[in-house]
Amino acid sequence: MWKLTSLIALLISFSSTAQFNWTWTELDTMPFRTGNNSVCEAVVNSEEYVYSFSGIDTTKEYTGIHLRSFKYAVATDTWTEIAPLPDTLGKVAAGASFVNGKIYILGGYHVFANGNEISSDRVHIYDPATDSYETDGMPIPIAIDDHVQAVYKDSLIFVVTGWSNTANRPEVQIYDTYLDQWQEGTEVPNNNFFKAFGASGTIIGDTLYYQGGVSGSFSFAARTYLRRGYINPADPTDITWEQLEDAPGDPGYRAACSSAGNTAFWIGGAPTAYNYNGIAYNGSGGVDPSARVLHFSLHDYQYNDEVSEPYGVMDLRGIAKLSNNRWIICGGMDTNQVVSNRTFLLENPSVEINETSIPLGYEVAYKCDRVLIRTPKVGLAFLYDASGKMVRAWKVKKNYLLNFEDFESGMYLFKQGEVSIRILL
Repeated sequence: MWKLTSLIALLISFSSTAQFNWTWTELDTMPFRTGNNSVCEAVVNSEEYVYSFSGIDTTKEYTGIHLRSFKYAVATDTWTEIAPLPDTLGKVAAGASFVNGKIYILGGYHVFANGNEISSDRVHIYDPATDSYETDGMPIPIAIDDHVQAVYKDSLIFVVTGWSNTANRPEVQIYDTYLDQWQEGTEVPNNNFFKAFGASGTIIGDTLYYQGGVSGSFSFAARTYLRRGYINPADPTDITWEQLEDAPGDPGYRAACSSAGNTAFWIGGAPTAYNYNGIAYNGSGGVDPSARVLHFSLHDYQYNDEVSEPYGVMDLRGIAKLSNNRWIICGGMDTNQVVSNRTFLLENPSVEINETSIPLGYEVAYKCDRVLIRTPKVGLAFLYDASGKMVRAWKVKKNYLLNFEDFESGMYLFKQGEVSIRILL
């Protein structure tokens, strides 16, 4: 057993707010300036690639909404153009996800000459191994755009809230990439705290987190809200939704979202909601991006809002997550609503260093008033408080629930054999 002083020091260091020092490196520019483009990664024969699908060109007019698509080879730092999305209408605000060797491009919207918009129900499937599109998947039951899109267990794609033709929607639509089938998940609460378009999120373990976006029917105000949904692993359509403490600083609209270990983070975005042309809905004129990275730690439920990043980028619809704490963003809009062709490599090993990962096979899921701990083995486990005092010992049988009401609020340490995980109760 650890010495008491060592345990106290460890818990104190865990509780402190991590500082993250992101490195931004400009890479090869895209062949074409495009904003509101759908971005994700893919790995083919152990080689890393980044893909960008559809978007809007430098005109920022409805006529500039396109289907052009591109591929970036990380090893050679080169972009090439690939076949356009196989649709009859250009689209912005779609989402792209790499799942089990294929890329799925979902939703988006097109703008007509009279200003009317139509949301897409298309599910495009791209095979990066053959550089070709397959037959579309089953259409999305409710056409959607500017939605939250996140992958669960390299199998299911969660499409959460978003905009459909004329309104924000509360539906959660779940696409099974193996069966080419859609299921209805538990809707988000039907109010402006949860419904949003232009929000972004990620799934960590069995919990989906999404932040920001726009809600409301007329004001279209960007939000600071953070929401989470616990996904029942026995039935992924069963989701428990909860609103968390608002994020600090400016609201976030069309930011890129990803995660490392047990830290979720949002890159760039804008503090004010805007139309596809970069002009604010509230009539205040052109919108500029935020030069920020917002972090949220699942270990202590603390935010870290770094607002002095070297670059600000908005109009992002995705991010490519590579290995070894490396991410790539491309396109979007720069300051003065300039449609971008820039590509950035973002690196930050401190995300993983400062946020100790949960060991392989273990899982910690926060569920309203309880914490569920899953372990891969049966055996004695112990819970220590911040003073180093053992407050509970039990024989774990795969799953164990800790009720908040049974403990004083604070940081605790779960230990089983050589495994140590900090828990916030």
